[in-house]
Amino acid sequence: MKYNTYIFDLDGTLLDTLQDLANAVNYAMRQMNYPERTIDEVRRFIGNGIRLLIKRASPQDISSEDYDKTLAIFTAYYLDHIADFTKPYDGIIDVIKTLKQNGCKVAVVSNKADEAAKKVVEDFFGNIFDLVIGKMDRFPSKPAPDSVLYVIESLGADKAKCVYSGDSEVDVQTAHNAGLPCVGVTWGNRDVSELIAAGAEYIAERPQEIIEKTK
Repeated sequence: MKYNTYIFDLDGTLLDTLQDLANAVNYAMRQMNYPERTIDEVRRFIGNGIRLLIKRASPQDISSEDYDKTLAIFTAYYLDHIADFTKPYDGIIDVIKTLKQNGCKVAVVSNKADEAAKKVVEDFFGNIFDLVIGKMDRFPSKPAPDSVLYVIESLGADKAKCVYSGDSEVDVQTAHNAGLPCVGVTWGNRDVSELIAAGAEYIAERPQEIIEKTK
């Protein structure tokens, strides 16, 4: 195979988390007496981590104090309801298993809070991934490449044989900032046109194409 290390985004790539995120956003909005957001609005807001998600979902004139309160409400609710509707995309588990059977290393790099990222990956995938990194203070959020570069170093991987897969322009930017090619997946939270415009080297319209397009 051309690549032997596959690094994945989480939300919109491995897991369909949109409904649970939208429910948590709107719970926080209701508690703060703010207007609720449609699921399509939430779809557009995600991709840069929960801090920006709540910033985008809240009124523009929100105070710093109320923002912190809204974020805390969202976070507590989401951790309690993190898997109410969340599920792996059809076929994605088989792809990860196939990669492992072929001797590849697989990892997750997400802007989801590290605790939440590790929890949902373990819940739905067990311990199949070699490394899971969520948002933590030691790394800036994607599209900064720091967390991806840390994964490559930790796995002892050859960067020339690494590829990153994700569903948004943030993921394409992350891959390129780390010096990696990107597989843009079309079943997540962005349109294929956005992935192409961002410069994704490969486009996968179904999970199996992550392997087929990168052989």
